[in-house]
Amino acid sequence: MSTRRATETPAELLARLVSFDTTSYRSNLDIIAFIEDYLHGHGVASRRIVSDDGQKSSLYATIGPDGEGGVALSGHTDVVPVDGQTWTSDPFTVRAADGRFYGRGTADMKGFIAAVLAATPDFKRRKLKTPIHFAFSYDEEVGCLGVRPMLAELGKELPRPRMVIVGEPTSMQVVDAHKGPVRWLVEVKGRAAHSSMAPLGVNAITFAARLIGELERIEADLKMNVRNARFDPDYPTLQVTMLEGGTASNIIPISCTFGFEVRALPGLDPAIIERRLRQFAETECLPEMRLVAPEADIAITRKNSVTPFGADRTSDVVALALKLTGQNETHTVSFATEAGLFQEAGAPAVVCGPGDIAQAHTADEWIAETEIAKCSAFLERLGDWAEA
Repeated sequence: MSTRRATETPAELLARLVSFDTTSYRSNLDIIAFIEDYLHGHGVASRRIVSDDGQKSSLYATIGPDGEGGVALSGHTDVVPVDGQTWTSDPFTVRAADGRFYGRGTADMKGFIAAVLAATPDFKRRKLKTPIHFAFSYDEEVGCLGVRPMLAELGKELPRPRMVIVGEPTSMQVVDAHKGPVRWLVEVKGRAAHSSMAPLGVNAITFAARLIGELERIEADLKMNVRNARFDPDYPTLQVTMLEGGTASNIIPISCTFGFEVRALPGLDPAIIERRLRQFAETECLPEMRLVAPEADIAITRKNSVTPFGADRTSDVVALALKLTGQNETHTVSFATEAGLFQEAGAPAVVCGPGDIAQAHTADEWIAETEIAKCSAFLERLGDWAEA
């Protein structure tokens, strides 16, 4: 490995990070190797947590005293696709213009990782009394998959931090709660028949539509009964996100598949939604379907869930983040992060990072240069705190 002693600016590091196409369906090993090499060049050892197929890896590093405790700075290395978007420049080459850095992942969330890496020489030269950890994951964009094996090693092969700052784009505001997505796949099996003899078949699309109607009624009930004025929208949203069925216009559809998700507020048990849909399927759909086709079926499978996040009130991580930002109030967001998963693993978290979520996932994604500067100042104050 090379040894890198010269200080690199956040802008220079951002350009390097964005140059790696880490779309979630690709490997992230090249960017991990770059970060690993960069840290090694500044005398910081790191540890990989490799995926089962060996194609991806998280990275964990510590600066300061060994052992448990300290603050972890958490970021994900993957980005969403650019397919189907119209960009005015190469998405994987940073373009600087009008005080902004354009490129895929600049806001979500390579801007934060760049600022953290740029702060490494400063953290390293300090006599830290409290360790600062880096926790960089993969596949956050497809269900927070990569962070989970890393979390399983906390307290074992990896030191468990006392606090975690997740650097998702919040415009450097302190976020102490967010919704959590839970996603299901519903597979409806009917019986095929010629469309001129419809009574001989069971139309899977028709019964899928009935199930979707029940989901609409469930959302209406949630909107009436589960509210939290801190969020926008202030209720759990429930929507069908994909639908596929049928083979030809003259065949009664034998199958239909659809996916749906809820963006759950903290405190909502998503199992309530699944139980209600299952009951509807078993009482209002399957008996009628099986009168014609005993083999008819409805399978409801939970595919992924990310824990809704509400900061641990017994932890001082929120107070620390407020102190470092100079703010006196917290905020909520409706998008999901890895914060709730860290908290479940015994590492209380808060969300605070540079950039605006409105720019994330868009064509010509950008982050303001001032946001990077605010994050760098935040990290410098974190170093002061950890040294005191």
